[in-house]
Amino acid sequence: MGSIILGLFTAASLLIWTALPPTLQALGIHPETPAPDIKLPGKRALIITTSQGFMPETGQITGVWAAEMTGPYYAFHDAGLQVDLASIRGGKIPIEPGSTDWPLASAADQRFLSDSDFRFKADHAAPIAQIDFTQYDLIFVAGGWGAAYDLGQSEVLGKHLSQSLAKGIVHGAVCHGPLGFLKAQNAQGQPVLKGLHLTAVSDQQVQELGIGHTPLHPEHEMRAAGAIYEKQSHLLDTLATHVVVDQGIVTGQNQNSALAAAYQMLQLLKTKENL
Repeated sequence: MGSIILGLFTAASLLIWTALPPTLQALGIHPETPAPDIKLPGKRALIITTSQGFMPETGQITGVWAAEMTGPYYAFHDAGLQVDLASIRGGKIPIEPGSTDWPLASAADQRFLSDSDFRFKADHAAPIAQIDFTQYDLIFVAGGWGAAYDLGQSEVLGKHLSQSLAKGIVHGAVCHGPLGFLKAQNAQGQPVLKGLHLTAVSDQQVQELGIGHTPLHPEHEMRAAGAIYEKQSHLLDTLATHVVVDQGIVTGQNQNSALAAAYQMLQLLKTKENL
């Protein structure tokens, strides 16, 4: 009898193990996003992340949500671009615990875990102060809860993004990543976010995830900066997917939108190069 019970338990566990990830995907987590047939060899992409690895209010470990870094990385890499990583302070990029584990890991996350080159880059990111943003063709700002603590507060990031935006480089951001544009200005010295149509993680999702204690909430901050914020809702905002393109800036609502945003950036760059 004991062996039968053990066998049933093992079978049930295996069923849950195999069925939960596709079930979550069907609900909206890491949706299937077909890659465009775009090759841009010789071009360069920069992915920027947080350096904040914990929440001071709670002591909880945090960082970048893995799929917001890994999905765009492989989207750009597979299109033939050289992809570099940078973070606010440089060094090892903190990654949200659990975001590379079952059942939340995306296909890109799993690929990252066995990619020694990418993992080396993530362990030795350059500090943004040492990067010339204008030497890139694509610039993507990843999110994650750690981003609430340093992206929107960084004068250096705002200055560098102001320079790269003035050059007409294609930019993108997802989830908390749009906070990185808070201190960026246009040629007239006005906030680049003013009047810009965009999306970012919603106030509702912040409530759903119980992270209201973080210092900056993207929807609130985007609206306060004069941006025209929009979002999509699903069963939960956490399960929604939405991408907005305006003035060469591509924004994704949350972690589920990272790949779609990256692919849209590639399409914009291809269009730009064909002009």
